[in-house]
Amino acid sequence: MNKLFLIAFSLVLGFNSFSQDQVIMTINNKDITNSEFLQIYLKNNNDPKYDKTSLEEYMELFIKFKLKVAEAEALGYDTIPKLVKELDGYKKQLALPYLVDSAKNESLIKEAYLRTKEEVRASHILIKVSENASPADTIAAYNRILGLKNRILDRSSFKDVAQGKGGSEDPSAAINGGDLGFFTAFQMVYPFEEKAYTTKLGEVSDPFRTRFGYHIIQVTEKRATRGTIETSHIMVAVNISAQENEVEAAKAKIDEIYQLLEEKGDFESLVAKYSDDPSSNKKKGVLPAFGTGTTTRMVTEFEDAAFTLKQDGEYSKPIRTNYGFHIVKRLKLTDVASYETMKKTLESKVAKDERSKTTQDSFVAKLKKEYTFKSNSKKGLKWFYKNLDSTYLKGQFNPSTLPSNKPLFKMDKKKFTQQDFAQYLKSNYRGARQENTNTVVDVQYSKWEKETILNYEESKLASKYPAFKALITEYHDGILLYEIMSDKVWNKAMKDTVGLKAYYENNKSDYTWGKRINGDIYECYTPESANTAYKLLKTDTLSQLQVVQLINGESELNIRHRNGKFDLNRIEQAYLTDKNLSEGLNNIFEADGKYYVVMVQDILEPSQKEFGEAKGAIASDYQNLLEKNWLKELSKKHTIIVNNQELYSIGK
Repeated sequence: MNKLFLIAFSLVLGFNSFSQDQVIMTINNKDITNSEFLQIYLKNNNDPKYDKTSLEEYMELFIKFKLKVAEAEALGYDTIPKLVKELDGYKKQLALPYLVDSAKNESLIKEAYLRTKEEVRASHILIKVSENASPADTIAAYNRILGLKNRILDRSSFKDVAQGKGGSEDPSAAINGGDLGFFTAFQMVYPFEEKAYTTKLGEVSDPFRTRFGYHIIQVTEKRATRGTIETSHIMVAVNISAQENEVEAAKAKIDEIYQLLEEKGDFESLVAKYSDDPSSNKKKGVLPAFGTGTTTRMVTEFEDAAFTLKQDGEYSKPIRTNYGFHIVKRLKLTDVASYETMKKTLESKVAKDERSKTTQDSFVAKLKKEYTFKSNSKKGLKWFYKNLDSTYLKGQFNPSTLPSNKPLFKMDKKKFTQQDFAQYLKSNYRGARQENTNTVVDVQYSKWEKETILNYEESKLASKYPAFKALITEYHDGILLYEIMSDKVWNKAMKDTVGLKAYYENNKSDYTWGKRINGDIYECYTPESANTAYKLLKTDTLSQLQVVQLINGESELNIRHRNGKFDLNRIEQAYLTDKNLSEGLNNIFEADGKYYVVMVQDILEPSQKEFGEAKGAIASDYQNLLEKNWLKELSKKHTIIVNNQELYSIGK
């Protein structure tokens, strides 16, 4: 069972609530409003109806849901540390869109949209340096990258510098010379994206830093976005450094596959038979969508071949990449959607992206005004300047040595003190840079002050924003529901082997085999293959494998063989229904464009399934029984009152 399904995972920031949010139901004297009911009702009904019958049916499901949550709370599930931690994690994620400067955030969303309409091609050189590197290491890395830029400005080519001695520390530079191909918004870390979109065509940027180190980039091309494309491919793998004879063999193979396609071969069948890509050859060659708005990148040659295709279903001639040879098939091309269509998606991406941090500083400044922030850090930090030493970086700082607890700042009539900061220092020594004591204190204090203000605002979100409160309630209930259902129903049923077997004995008639055949089925793609198979089988001198090999030859597209027991009434074997099969070799018949030859060893009449043969279905049914009985107990234990008048007024 999927936990996120039960939680009804959503980042919706608002919903249409009633002008007067009335109580629709009470459980154990706890009120539940019609807006909470309606929010969940709308999420679970794509075509909501507001007639009396529909509302009553969903209310019955809602009551069962709330009964289980009430029982979980009564048993203390909401105090289990791992569940508390899980919910806190969700709260942090859900709070992010509320903890930004909305005006600046809107501009970032619009900026991201405009960037999705333009693609930039850039090359880069990277000199690695840790985010927590010492000042000396940081300066050394900066000077190295600056020296490489100066070499380029002295008329060395960007590629030569990237690939040369002491050049780029990006491993791919040895192959691509630093060329990253085309990209658009969200496909690079934000500082890199920002520099790429703001550097003029042909110019080399100033050095800039990301979490990977220092970079310089050269923007080589800009073009209108080509959209998002879904593709499949057939791949013949050959390493970029392979011997010439290996490359020639791979080229011959892909050309032969292409010829089969040109002779009206089936692309998906050829994928299954020949493609060397293990991530897609079991999925008809289908690859993740790439292009605008996705995080998936393909090598330039592959992207160019895909976007050159003019219509869905068209496939390319063989192309070569660093991974081998490919035939690319276009499945679907989607142009960039309108801003209104993409806004919600962009909001979510911006909220999760590094760029959202740029709006937090201005948001914190607004909160300081709103909550009448007053700082006393100038005096309050003096003790830390004097007493924090190099042992702090080893995690040896002891807050108990702090002799006072003066406020470092006041906000919303609340004090945030030296002891609060000291505890933060103790818990956050990892990652602090090896700098002088005053700098360490100032950097850590700045982080603590910002984090504390944002945490304080986060604690007030539920009272400020009903939509946020509703989402937190939904996640809270979903987490508890999953855990208690696991304990009381799902896992309980699977572990109760005695109960499972007893349930099976009492309900044997529910678990029976339909009429089946035991034998061999030969699935053929042409009547000629079926006729040949029938004639070969009639001689009764060849094995199943020999029949298949003779008909397929060097192909895999002529005949498919399966052996075993086949239920004549199962939907998967619908082609066998009403065929009046008898023991021995049966006449050829056609179904759904395929031709079948069936050799029946035995006809098996309907019979009882053994426990092991039906265990999955038995477990599912037993779980349903456990849940039904458990809900009867809960309905007696917890008090529920439904306000039908309010329920029936929904939608009016």
